[in-house]
Amino acid sequence: MAVLFNLFLLSFFTTIATTSLATTSPTNSKPKRLVTKLIHHNSVYSPYYNPKDTIADRARNAIDSSNARFDYIWKKIQGISLDTNDVRSGVIAEIMRTGFLANISIGSPPVPQLLFMDTGSSLSWTQCQPCTHCFTQTLPIFNPPESATYSSVPCHSPKCDRQVPGINCQGPRCGFELQYGDGTSVSGFLSTDTITFETSDEGITLVPRLIFGCETDLIIDRGTLGGQVSGLLGLGAEAISFASQLGSKFSYCFGSVWDPEYIHNQLIFGEGAKREGFVTFLEIIGSFYYIRLVSISVGEKMLDISPNVFVLEEDGTGGVIIDSGATLTSLPEAALNPLKAEVLNLLSGIVPYIGMRHSSPCFKGVIDRELAGFPVVTFNFANGVDLVLDVKSLFYEAGPNAFCMAMTQSKAANLTVIGVLAQQSYNIEYNLAEKSISMQRIDCALLE
Repeated sequence: MAVLFNLFLLSFFTTIATTSLATTSPTNSKPKRLVTKLIHHNSVYSPYYNPKDTIADRARNAIDSSNARFDYIWKKIQGISLDTNDVRSGVIAEIMRTGFLANISIGSPPVPQLLFMDTGSSLSWTQCQPCTHCFTQTLPIFNPPESATYSSVPCHSPKCDRQVPGINCQGPRCGFELQYGDGTSVSGFLSTDTITFETSDEGITLVPRLIFGCETDLIIDRGTLGGQVSGLLGLGAEAISFASQLGSKFSYCFGSVWDPEYIHNQLIFGEGAKREGFVTFLEIIGSFYYIRLVSISVGEKMLDISPNVFVLEEDGTGGVIIDSGATLTSLPEAALNPLKAEVLNLLSGIVPYIGMRHSSPCFKGVIDRELAGFPVVTFNFANGVDLVLDVKSLFYEAGPNAFCMAMTQSKAANLTVIGVLAQQSYNIEYNLAEKSISMQRIDCALLE
């Protein structure tokens, strides 16, 4: 499967290299539609794909990494130090087991990089030479002196915004230091360079002077990093993120997380971001995106859940975060219990119940067979926007003849985190300037 992945990258980056030779100078106009193909961790095109992994193995990774992600989000919201031993995994290690990878190129000439996508982080960073401590990557490590368009950001520059967590001054240069929940820390220097993206017409666009982090020192508390990954693609709302720098709009579409052959996952930046469906309110706090959930229904039945359960309080607690890092969805007890009760009621006497896992019920059987005709679960948001979960988004296969509900109980009072499984087969567009978000159920292939 490594051959498939290498062929995938070779095709993409050969196009970039060939086209960039014909480009005399980067354009200063804002790109209209910058498209980045997304590769899921479980894809046959991923460098982390392991054909020996069973369904249960992938499910176990999804559960562990989601729980770690929820811990990380809660601690970040609370402002608790992330350099603690009680958090099993942070952003990097967690996303590496279940997240999406995006391919871009940096510099002139362009050097290919593969970054993990994260809506919960703002600064994008990649490994750079000289690197004091780096993890192994097969793609070339970016070497700033070899790029004709590279610049470091000086401390006196407005781009060195020390109001953004992690940004600091290191002598004359603007630096950064980020800590993650597993004890991993990355540090280096804020930089600008030309970034190369695909376009919707299968060409490329060069975007000059984008800000990113050149990571030169990485400390790993436990575990190892490696393979093809180069760093992190931050899609948070702070001004330093690629999302903000590229027009304050982006959209993504996720297909089936469990289908290793699926190739239509995509991320679009700027004016070309696809707005489909109705629009609802988006609230931005730090790097996180909050949306206003009003109720949850199963089929035509509205569950007995107080709307206060989903309210974002003035002190920053509670609320509903939409996230690209967690696979499962985390609900407060007051919301999860009514949903569990309704699911158990509908399946009682029909599908054998085999126990609880991560606070949610599990059953004996196969999803497609046992859940034929099962009603959809709908997250009803403000302004009439609905996120509809079919059985493939509400449940996951936990083994050859078992499946569980893809929800877990939140450890934080009234905090909801909507994960990737719930967002399957949806195009979701973020408009940071308008503070709005749209959702439309669609086959991602139709957007190409």
